[in-house]
Amino acid sequence: MAHLVPLLALFLDARFADPRQIPHPVRCIGAAYRVLEKPARASGHERIMGVACVLVVGGCACFLAQSLAGLPYVGMLFALCLSFAGLAMGTLLREVEIALAAIESGELEQARAAVGMLVSRDTVNLERNELCRALAESVSENFNDALVAPFFWLLLGGPGGLWAYKAVSTADSMWGYTTLKWRDLGWAGARLDDVLAWVPARLSAFFLLIGSYVVRCPGVFPGWGVIAKQAKAMKSPNSGWPMAMAAWLHDVRMGGPTAYFGELVHKPVLGPDGMRNFERDGEKIFNAAAAGIWTPEGIRLLMRHIRVSGLIGGCLLWGCWGIAL
Repeated sequence: MAHLVPLLALFLDARFADPRQIPHPVRCIGAAYRVLEKPARASGHERIMGVACVLVVGGCACFLAQSLAGLPYVGMLFALCLSFAGLAMGTLLREVEIALAAIESGELEQARAAVGMLVSRDTVNLERNELCRALAESVSENFNDALVAPFFWLLLGGPGGLWAYKAVSTADSMWGYTTLKWRDLGWAGARLDDVLAWVPARLSAFFLLIGSYVVRCPGVFPGWGVIAKQAKAMKSPNSGWPMAMAAWLHDVRMGGPTAYFGELVHKPVLGPDGMRNFERDGEKIFNAAAAGIWTPEGIRLLMRHIRVSGLIGGCLLWGCWGIAL
C-alpha cells in the first residue's frame, strides 16, 4: 500500500490545490529561515552560516517528515498528507487562473498584483501581453520546481527526501537572489538547489514533449540540441529546460528585456525568436519572424499542457520507481 502513496499524492495535487485555511509546512520552513537570518548575518561569516542554516533546516524537515510517516497506524495518512502538501502544481495553476481571470476582465491593476505574487520581476508597469509572458515563464519554469523535482525526490527518499528538497528550494526562493544582499547568505541554497533539480529539470522538458502530443501544441520540437543550447544560455542551469521546450512547443518566445528590482535585465530569448531561420535536416521548418505573443488563450493551453504532462511524467516516474524496487 505504501508504494501507492506517491501516485495518490500526484493525482490529489492534479485535482486539488492546497487548502488556504490550513497552515502549510513551507510556511514553517520559511519562518525558520527568517529566524535564522539575523544571527547568521551577525556572525560575520554569511556563506558558512548560510550552509549551516540550509543543512539544519533541511535536516529537521527530513527528520520530522520521515518520523511522522513512520508512525504506527497513522503513518500512512501522514505520508499521504505530507506528499500531497509537497507537490505544488495544483496550487500554482490555481494562482495562475486568478491572475489570468483578472487579465481577461481588463483589471490590470489587480492582474499586476496577482502576477507579482508569482514572479520576482517588477510588474507595476506591465501591460496585458507582458503579464501573459510573465505567467507563461513562471508556470513553465515552475513545472519542474513545483512538481517534477519534488515528486522525483519523493520517490527516491520518501516524504523525508521530499521535504529535504523543499527546504533547499525554499532557501533558494528566499535567499537565492544574486544581489549583494543575498550573494553570500543565499549561496548554499542556490547551489544545492541547482544540484538537486538538475536531473528533474531535464526530465521536465521530456515530459512536456510527451504531453504536447496529447494536447496538440501548435509549435514544433526543434531537437534536443536546440533545446540544450537555449537552456544553457540561462544563468540557471535548470530553469531554461522546461521554458525553452514550452516556448518552442507553443510557438511563442520567452525571455527578452525584463525589469528586476528597478533594473532592466536582458534575459536570453528562448523559443522560435531565439533561432533565426531554423533548419532541421536541411528543411526550413520555422521562420522566426512568425513567432507569436502570449495571450490568455495561449496561457490556458499551456496550463492544460502542464497538467497533462505532469500526470504523464509522474506516472512514468512512478512506474520506473516501482520496477526498480
